[in-house]
Amino acid sequence: MRPDTPADHTAEAERLLRTAAQYPEDDEQLLLQAAAHLELAGDRGRASGLYDRLLAAEPDHPQLIKALQAANLWEYGHEAEARALIAGIRIAAPAQAAPWEIIAETLEAHDELEASLECFTEALDLLLPEDDDVPYATRSLLTGRHRVRRLLGLSHDDRDALADRVHAAHTPDVSLDELHNPNRLWALGSDNPAELRAEITRLRSELGSFRSALSRPFPVAVLHWPERELAELLEAYPELAAEYPGHKEHLASIESSLRDLAATGTENLGIVTATVPSYEAFAASEASSPSNANLLPQYATTLAARGRAAAWPPARGAACWCGSGRVYRECHGASATS
Repeated sequence: MRPDTPADHTAEAERLLRTAAQYPEDDEQLLLQAAAHLELAGDRGRASGLYDRLLAAEPDHPQLIKALQAANLWEYGHEAEARALIAGIRIAAPAQAAPWEIIAETLEAHDELEASLECFTEALDLLLPEDDDVPYATRSLLTGRHRVRRLLGLSHDDRDALADRVHAAHTPDVSLDELHNPNRLWALGSDNPAELRAEITRLRSELGSFRSALSRPFPVAVLHWPERELAELLEAYPELAAEYPGHKEHLASIESSLRDLAATGTENLGIVTATVPSYEAFAASEASSPSNANLLPQYATTLAARGRAAAWPPARGAACWCGSGRVYRECHGASATS
């Protein structure tokens, strides 16, 4: 299953570490993947240890690993070490785009915009051909430089124009200026630097709120089978009858489970609606049989992770989650409001 929670990322990291032990000839790529999952799990200390382990083993891509380590260390609270690694990478001037992109974006993420622009520019000075035939790996450097220059409020130069042309050739519907216009010049109607800085500050605040929303845990979701879908499920997989003795009982169980969870203080509750084809596809992705009842909670969690959960309880005056068409307060919510 696709990792969605810190525990999932930790488990995936452990799997990759075991695989690396079995196949030491491929351990660099496997350990890099494991380190990435540990970062996503919030275990930056272990991730840093893996990067150190790789660097001690004379890796094939040392500058890439140093760049990843720098990004991790800065988030881990070791800014001085991160800056030292970034300075070393710039001196080494790697001939690959990825280390440059990582360190430039790390600096950008920590509001070091001038230094970020310097990194993007140094990389393009080194890697961009004289003609306008921009290699695929270099496009992201052009795009990143364009973005940072817009954040700094700088006028377009020749490389910004080249970035616009490359972007338009592959994504003609939205201009790069529109994508990279966080100061919203069209709305402000002003070139006043103070107003631009105020707008950038506001947008960064919005971005922080958006990131906070994304970081919230997925709903604790309960699986709901509509009557027709449940009948089809049990006809195809009678082994699941123990889980679902009947549709009426199934609906009552959902409401009861959610109320019990709410009574214990559990927040962010939701309901996900299941279908047999979707469940069968999920079972196939897990290399398991749909008759395996242990898949059901995993299926519910995956649907919730994909944004399929409806909040419970429904809003005042909203229809009941069961699909009856009646208002929730007059259907499964009746006993809760009586």
